[in-house]
Amino acid sequence: MTYDLVITNGTCVTASDIAALDIAIQNGKIALLAPSGSLAGASAVQVIDAEGGYITPGGIDCHVHLQEPAMFGGKGRSADNYESGTRSAIAGGNTTIIAFAPLQKDEISPLAAVHATHALARGNCYCDYSFHLLMGNASATALQELPRLKHEEGISSVKIYMTYKALQLRDNEILSILLTARAHEILTMIHAENGDVLDWLTDQLELAQKISPKYHSNSRPPILEAEATNRAIALSSLVANTPILLVHVSDPQAALRIREAQTQGQPVFAETCPQYLFLTRDDLDRPGFEGAKYICSPPPRRKEDQGAIWRGLQNGTFSVLSSDHCPFSFDDEEKGKKSCITREHPEGHFRHVPNGLPGVETRLPLVVSASKLRLTEFVAVASTNPAKLYGLYPRKGALLPGVSDADLTIWYPEGKFGGDLTLKNDMLHHDADYTPYEGRKLGNWPRYTVLRGKVVWDRDNGGVVGEKGYGKFVKRGSAVDVWDKVDEAGFDLEEL
Repeated sequence: MTYDLVITNGTCVTASDIAALDIAIQNGKIALLAPSGSLAGASAVQVIDAEGGYITPGGIDCHVHLQEPAMFGGKGRSADNYESGTRSAIAGGNTTIIAFAPLQKDEISPLAAVHATHALARGNCYCDYSFHLLMGNASATALQELPRLKHEEGISSVKIYMTYKALQLRDNEILSILLTARAHEILTMIHAENGDVLDWLTDQLELAQKISPKYHSNSRPPILEAEATNRAIALSSLVANTPILLVHVSDPQAALRIREAQTQGQPVFAETCPQYLFLTRDDLDRPGFEGAKYICSPPPRRKEDQGAIWRGLQNGTFSVLSSDHCPFSFDDEEKGKKSCITREHPEGHFRHVPNGLPGVETRLPLVVSASKLRLTEFVAVASTNPAKLYGLYPRKGALLPGVSDADLTIWYPEGKFGGDLTLKNDMLHHDADYTPYEGRKLGNWPRYTVLRGKVVWDRDNGGVVGEKGYGKFVKRGSAVDVWDKVDEAGFDLEEL
């Protein structure tokens, strides 16, 4: 038999095991795992000698914003479309992303929102992709279409907001979404910050003329996240323990509340991001307008908080490590971070700074280079757990012969990377004009990214070698090992 691709001399790492294995790939699938060296003489169209480097399932970044309309009252427009964003993703070792199909408050149909987002992505992606529904309203029509979203469109997750006037849902609306989501095994993602208190604090800071970038942190103190996290958990508990996933958690107290709920058996899951592991609120206090480069929500916290977030990744409080890639160019005065600078406000106004950071390409290298997670833990939070929670497993996030897509990230072996790499924006493949991690030292970078058996990133021989349009939309099912543990009795008013 002639295989399409054989990878020899590598060390395979999954969420549970590390073993020296060769990999044979045929028709886009993992065909065979064999003892190291045993496939060295196999007939293959292409052979990669991994030289002892680690081979992991391809990265799955399940929190990526691309080409969305302005929804937050500012002038900002994403620096990345589906072409540039997915190009950047494969260069950073990702084989699948999940972006957002936005349903705004004044829009009626989730299905229409999804179809419009398909039109943006179709034929433009370098990696495989799916969508979450970003749900800005809980109208009767929106709720009625959720079953079709799941069963016809293959979209098994929605995201809701407890902040931002353009998207914020009240508690009764959140409950209605949770009830419908529960009935159809749709995972509800929640951005947990207290929007009413946030708006009040922003008004108070503005009255005091405290509007430079550093005050973004003051408008969003940790207690806003901790309170909203607690409220989200309480609401999910009320609706018969409906599964929820708290996104981009930054605050140790919020993480503690999540851990308590998990310990009590509630199906509460959580995600964190590299900005809460590597950046701090001091970055927002850089001279002049430089701090605007680091404005995201929730904001980076204090240096001493980073340890608690790392521990949450190590102990399972956080199932998922995503980028929350939400890129705006810094120097763009019309659509970027500097669009809020005026003659009256030469250092900008934090309320109007486009809110988000680029990060889809740097997520995996940053965390691998930090060496604070065991390799199996890294694979779990960067690939396998996202695949399970978002209904992609075992097609994605695994190395199972005959079952898993041949989606792989191949890293440099120890000593072969060529020393520390200084991260610079001009080496990245997004369309943003900066990275918040400029100047950081990295100890590794993906050597190859393989998507369905095809090498799409070869760092030493051409960089991006995949083609736009090779990435395909992937329909998703229910979360794995989540819904079978949820009480089948459901929501019962008599039991309240």
